[in-house]
Amino acid sequence: MDRAGGQQEGQTSSIRPVIVSSFIGTTIEWYDFFLYGTAAALVFNQLFFPTFEPLAGTLAAFGTYAVGFAARPLGGIVFGHYGDKIGRKAMLVLALLIMGVATFVMGLLPTYDSIGVWAPILLVALRFVQGIGVGGEWGGAVLMAVEHSPPGRRGYYGSWPQMGVPAGLLLANLVFLASSSYLPEEQFLAWGWRIPFLVSIVLVGVGLFIRLKLMETPAFQQVQESGTEAPMPIIDVLRTYPKNVLLAMGMRIAENGTFYVLTVFVLSYVAGELALDRNVGLYGVLIAATIGLFTIPLFGALSDRIGRRRVYLIGALFSLVFAFPFFWLVNTGIEPLIWLAIVLGVNIGHDAMYGPQAAFFSELFGTRVRYSGASLGYQLASVLAGGLSPLIATALLGYYGWPAVALYTAGMAIITVIAAYLAAETFQGDIFEDQPEERRLIAES
Repeated sequence: MDRAGGQQEGQTSSIRPVIVSSFIGTTIEWYDFFLYGTAAALVFNQLFFPTFEPLAGTLAAFGTYAVGFAARPLGGIVFGHYGDKIGRKAMLVLALLIMGVATFVMGLLPTYDSIGVWAPILLVALRFVQGIGVGGEWGGAVLMAVEHSPPGRRGYYGSWPQMGVPAGLLLANLVFLASSSYLPEEQFLAWGWRIPFLVSIVLVGVGLFIRLKLMETPAFQQVQESGTEAPMPIIDVLRTYPKNVLLAMGMRIAENGTFYVLTVFVLSYVAGELALDRNVGLYGVLIAATIGLFTIPLFGALSDRIGRRRVYLIGALFSLVFAFPFFWLVNTGIEPLIWLAIVLGVNIGHDAMYGPQAAFFSELFGTRVRYSGASLGYQLASVLAGGLSPLIATALLGYYGWPAVALYTAGMAIITVIAAYLAAETFQGDIFEDQPEERRLIAES
């Protein structure tokens, strides 16, 4: 159609500031979110759960970590609803503000020694708020990139906000590593751990400045101009695209669950089970995060050539096959082999799924419910996968040893392989064109 064609021409010239803004914004959001995971693995058990045995304290810390994931579907539902009703941009600004304030306040929290049980209670409350923010963030960020993208490049440009994950992970771990490396243990536990959280407020200011300059996406503008917004986006997406919501959830299980085993659980495993310096695991995660800045867009671009489904299956199958070799490498206790294990698991298994994921999930749904549909499939699976995986892995390790953790990650990979195999290929579709389900939605409204 001529109108869509004109819009697509405009997309090519405007895509660069959009993807850079999306990348910087998501980097800041994930910096905030990952800080908690690193702190939960290394210090929160001592500061907020000091009366527990070491294993129980780590379980408690990871339990509060999971609360953020439990809140993410709520954030996805609320932000998805308004993102499909009033636009992507406004929701992105609000999500960043919520996330940044919660993280900053975490850095001000008194510990258990100061206020007793109120310390972990307040920590859980702020983690819940973090989950709301990041739950609303992802859908808006990827749609800004995907819906501005020219035809045939949605996988590549859609991967830019996905790069916010390794960038945020890299930034969070660098700041945390600097704080822990240059301060004596006593000072780090006393006040040094707060520095990465307090720095967040500066990053939020930068992110807000950038996001306020963004324009609404052409695809959503087209819906607004036609006056055909979905009346109840969440209900409508469940009625018109129930299969795609379930498939997106299934495809998310291994990508999300395995990632947090590789980047969060591994920190406590290396420091606790293997009794190595806590920075050994951090270095491995930093290396993988740096490489991810290149592998994520590489796999996104590859999906533009050979298809989303095929690239996604490569990542899921690798994660399945690598479940036991990962632990064989880590258990050697040799630092370069530990780093290699993390790099292979993250940069091949995870990134082959995460690179094309933004475009893949966006293309599964029509414009009128795309924010809600992509967010719902993405965030519901986060509760079952990433939110629980460090907790489940720690419990399995304590009772059955590392082979049980390897079996657990392999099980998640099997679910994702099946879901990706059942999903339709989408990379050659037109996101401006109304899908049959969308036309029925318009007719019924």
